[in-house]
Amino acid sequence: MKLYSRITGTGSYLPPRRLTNADLAAELATQGVETSDDWIVERTGIRARHFAAPEVCSSDLGLEAARRALQAAGAEATDIDLIIVATSTPDMVFPSTACILQNKLGANGSTAFDVQAVCSGFIYALTIADAMIKSGAAKKALVIGAEVFSRILDFKDRTTCVLFGDGAGAVVLEASDTPGILASDLHADGKHVGILCVPGHVSGGKVLGDPLLKMDGQAVFKLAVGLLDEAARNTLAKAGKVAADIDWLVPHQANIRIMQSTARKLKLPMDKVIVTVDQHGNTSAASIPLALDAAVRSGKVKPGELLLLEAVGGGFTWGAVLLNL
Repeated sequence: MKLYSRITGTGSYLPPRRLTNADLAAELATQGVETSDDWIVERTGIRARHFAAPEVCSSDLGLEAARRALQAAGAEATDIDLIIVATSTPDMVFPSTACILQNKLGANGSTAFDVQAVCSGFIYALTIADAMIKSGAAKKALVIGAEVFSRILDFKDRTTCVLFGDGAGAVVLEASDTPGILASDLHADGKHVGILCVPGHVSGGKVLGDPLLKMDGQAVFKLAVGLLDEAARNTLAKAGKVAADIDWLVPHQANIRIMQSTARKLKLPMDKVIVTVDQHGNTSAASIPLALDAAVRSGKVKPGELLLLEAVGGGFTWGAVLLNL
């Protein structure tokens, strides 16, 4: 019998501290940085974001999202034999955030590792988990995106610090005899490393370079729209589908303008696009599972519908996944 993988549960978690644009603008003003709600909304579509408390790590956010996904799937932690965490803000240099989360969850003994593809991380992680399930290497996986991007923001740079937030999203992916994930398409091009990066590292007990996020917004936008369209069409073609077959587009929640441009290229109305960027900001690898969980729990996205997930991220990485929920 041919094996497939299906999402059987979704979960998400946002830290309690919510900052509206007005809240953030007031905090930035104390550092001599000027911005406003109108300026942020016009350029990004973001109205609020959540920041984690100083003692809270990516594994803590991911743990809560994982528990909610397990509950939705009717599964126990001990049922899990694979944990993949997509993150650019790990708890430690090593071990992996997945191993730390595994212990907190009580799923000890399962395969556990991190994936680093920045904002495309969840797409990469979901594709890897799908391949492992199809090969028989795993039967029930937790795929998690978890980030505390507030830790790597330069709050003197209003072009980047207003964009990002913290949060986590998770799915339970299980072996099935009916197709769930239909196709995926992953890519990277390292020549664009410099347009979105954190150019610092630890050496000899010191931080070398700059440990804060740097982004060339115009370059990212220009690349993102074309690459997302290409990945979407490649993925649809692999599954023998066309854009008109899509019930919902669940894009990386980076910027409403990128999302609108992507939908326009696919000739999809915005009422078929899941949008949470206004309330969560860009939560990097967490953004797609966060948006998916919000849409499922609200009843907007229903079982049996065809979903296209897509993202771009630093690296430069990009990809898409087509699935039946």
